[in-house]
Amino acid sequence: MGMPEIDYKTVLPEGWARPRGFAHAVVAGGTRSIRISGQLGKQNGQGEVAAESDFGTQWRYAMENLVTVLKAAGGEPKQIVMLRAYVTDINAFKTSGAAIGEAWGATLGKHFPAMTLVQVSALIDPHARVEIEGEAILP
Repeated sequence: MGMPEIDYKTVLPEGWARPRGFAHAVVAGGTRSIRISGQLGKQNGQGEVAAESDFGTQWRYAMENLVTVLKAAGGEPKQIVMLRAYVTDINAFKTSGAAIGEAWGATLGKHFPAMTLVQVSALIDPHARVEIEGEAILP
């Protein structure tokens, strides 16, 4: 028995170019919502962020942790309607495109929810370079 589908529609204003890797907005309908707190780039959500881990590795772990929490709450990646990523170095994000794309494909596939990306001066873990939070709507 598969998961019920949620009512999910991306928004693209007339005349706007289609965004790459995210949606400008998502209209979703369902019966339950999940808000997932910021997940750091540490393996299996355990311990501290490894000092030697690069940006791409931290992005992958943060996405894996977010999806793990979502699934533990009864959701699936295709039900994510919003992601917020906080990074300590926007240039590291820009130069880690291949690793980010690979992590995205492994965790979300071709699902692109609405998203915000913000550079911050620091995160709670001194070695953290990435923190990602999300929202999902379940049928």
